[in-house]
Amino acid sequence: MLTRPPLLVASLLCPALRAHGEIEIPPQEYDYGFQLYQEDDNRIRVEAQYLRARIELNDDTAIRFQYIHDAISGSSPTGVLPGSVQPFYAQLEDVREGILGAISRQIGDHRAEIEFSYSGEEDYISHGLAITDTWDLNQKNTTLRFGFNYLDDDVEVPALGDQDKSSYDFFAGVSQILDKNTLLTANLTLGYAEGYLNDPYKLIQRTTIITLPGPGGPIQVPVVNVYRENRPDSRFRQVLQLGARHYFDPVKAALDGTLRLSHDDFGISSQTVQIEWRQEVGEHFQATPFIRYYHQDAADFFTNTLDNFPGTPANFPTGSGPNYSADYRLSSFDAISGGLRLNYNFNDHLGLSAAYERYVMDGTGNASERSPDQSYADADIWTFGIHAAF
Repeated sequence: MLTRPPLLVASLLCPALRAHGEIEIPPQEYDYGFQLYQEDDNRIRVEAQYLRARIELNDDTAIRFQYIHDAISGSSPTGVLPGSVQPFYAQLEDVREGILGAISRQIGDHRAEIEFSYSGEEDYISHGLAITDTWDLNQKNTTLRFGFNYLDDDVEVPALGDQDKSSYDFFAGVSQILDKNTLLTANLTLGYAEGYLNDPYKLIQRTTIITLPGPGGPIQVPVVNVYRENRPDSRFRQVLQLGARHYFDPVKAALDGTLRLSHDDFGISSQTVQIEWRQEVGEHFQATPFIRYYHQDAADFFTNTLDNFPGTPANFPTGSGPNYSADYRLSSFDAISGGLRLNYNFNDHLGLSAAYERYVMDGTGNASERSPDQSYADADIWTFGIHAAF
């Protein structure tokens, strides 16, 4: 009886295969997660599922992949003011699917990775490329990370057809271990986007007064027209994120804090502060309460109406000319969220996780900087996951 040699493809992909045909399973990890995002008053609902995997082909090389499926439904503010003859909410329903694949290689003190991604929905297709280098220094007490992300998006816009959008992100980061219990991090991202940056489903209204003859004299009749928003066709943003983590031996817990500062040439400046307390309970259980605060200023071109707009707005804007948007996501607002994450590890090979988060938004600033109160969303977020390692 002849002994068959190992398959060539398997040998190339997994050098851990032994020469005499016995298979040594390479180290690998798998994660499955489900998340439900539900806004109050039956607004937007998102059901998201993901599957992630990482496989170490040998001591130096690893691959990872991810599959995402999102189902979105519900209603979202159009940008029109409440009480108008035009609808304040628009119904939407869509499904997004995405895949990601990456391979990384250890080269001396460097860990280089290249990543490819794709996602598609009914009117939006995105292709992505990312290159990252992680460099360990100072006996691995200091780690530098550099990278570049590129996204090539195709947006299907009613009456305009397919429109292009490109995004470029450059990032650099450093993490420093101060002692066995303390870690500091700092990351800087510079991002540039160009092309069609509008949301094709967001509107803005303009009220025109028409004078008609009447039996008792002229009658003034308000007529409300709606137009598509017109954001600039380019955007440059800068993001600085600072983090610190300290582990407290006496209570077996870690305090994790993050500060994120962002600015872009839309005129939006934002600040995020997040605090987590990771508490170990016994050998297998961890509970993590957290709270996050976010604030942003309104974009320079944010406005609730075009009543004072000179001239006639374009029916099919492409970013040129005067810019305007009534999208509440570009207004001035605060958002606060808090919740609890739970993790239970049965052993080194299997673990479960669950989380709940409450998210609340409120408009800030004067009347010209904020959207109507009905625009801002409050939501419940539930997440469940399972982790397996072999």
